[in-house]
Amino acid sequence: MPYLPKGSKKLLNAWAFYDWANSVYSLVIASAIFPIYYQALFKSANVEIVNVLGGAIRSTPLISYTTAAAFLVVALISPILSGIADYVGNKKSFMKFFCYLGSVSCMGLYFFSIENIYISLLFYFFGLIGFWGSLVFYNSYLPDVAFPEQQDRISARGYSMGYVGSVILLLFNLAMVMKPELFGFGEGGEASMKAMKWSFVTVGIWWIVFSQYSFYFLPKGNKSGKKVSAQIFLNGFKELKGVYNSLSENIQLKRYLAAFFVYSMAVQTVMLVATYFGEQEIAWGGDDNKTMGLIVSILIIQLVAVGGATLTSRASEKYGNIFVLISINIIWVFICVVAFFIESPTQFYVTAGVVGLVMGGIQSLSRSTYSKFLPETKDTTSYFSFYDVAEKVGIVIGMMIYGFIDQITGSMRNSILFLVLFFITGVILLLRVPRNKNF
Repeated sequence: MPYLPKGSKKLLNAWAFYDWANSVYSLVIASAIFPIYYQALFKSANVEIVNVLGGAIRSTPLISYTTAAAFLVVALISPILSGIADYVGNKKSFMKFFCYLGSVSCMGLYFFSIENIYISLLFYFFGLIGFWGSLVFYNSYLPDVAFPEQQDRISARGYSMGYVGSVILLLFNLAMVMKPELFGFGEGGEASMKAMKWSFVTVGIWWIVFSQYSFYFLPKGNKSGKKVSAQIFLNGFKELKGVYNSLSENIQLKRYLAAFFVYSMAVQTVMLVATYFGEQEIAWGGDDNKTMGLIVSILIIQLVAVGGATLTSRASEKYGNIFVLISINIIWVFICVVAFFIESPTQFYVTAGVVGLVMGGIQSLSRSTYSKFLPETKDTTSYFSFYDVAEKVGIVIGMMIYGFIDQITGSMRNSILFLVLFFITGVILLLRVPRNKNF
């Protein structure tokens, strides 16, 4: 493995390229093909309620609760793993493990069925853990590979590369689904369903293959020369406690994290349920129109998000990170209110375009803002583990609330509208973050 100095162009590109590799999961599995397949599977079987763990539950709350459970596991295990990684200096090994776990689990979704609902949900569960688990270590590399003045742009570049790469694979998968006969799957609805299953396999292959470039150039980690022992399994939680205690000395970081916890809860929930919302609540006028419409909507989000992430990084340079984050949260408030009323495909497309504009921006800017607020330290994994745990716990709360409201009211619209409260609270908390000329 060649040594590349911090801030070098090749090292920055290698770091950002992991977004190209793994973002196909967030697009094809979390946002586009799998949600369509999941809903079509239940509809074709004429099943709306399933019995899981002795209780009857609708399909959409079921996937919401499964998602929340996976994020809870990530929140619990990432401090342990990051503690070990910091202790022995091998964060790349952990990043690889979760990358391969997620990739193989995506391939396992080929076997997803109602008849084998437990093993099917397990593949979905581990795919999500693999994706988000690897991001704990990927994000922690940012201050290791980039200087503060480079972090906004390289963070935005990573998201942009992820959007472009995932769109390329999604277009290929879209061709498979809409024209299955061209790929040897036959014709009709069953052929399209088979094409969707094979798209899950392509995600796993893409993720494994393209991640190798990042793994080749990224450093192993900050070496400590120490070996893993039984005593250090709780080291990660001790380090998180240390990070928490250090917040009292860094009011800027403390208040920013509080705001991030709240608004990220809503952002991630919207991103995870958007396709399920569109599938159930929009009048598409037929299954084929629905499949095409949902995928086109996701493509609009991804393509607009490329420009959105870049524009956000430029705006942050001119107006400051916190001001731009406040502005984006206000836009999210309007998005949620509008989403409560939309019914037609055209309305959904327009809303998707606005979502794309602010989605990439708020993610990349949140990550780079946190990185800028960090104190001088080599212990970046612990700080980013704290960041990721806050994000994951927020997602657990958001998905549980969303699923609960969906379950008791029978409508996802009510759940979307409830998220407005989180964005408004996020704005209020961001206004409390001390600012200087750079932020």
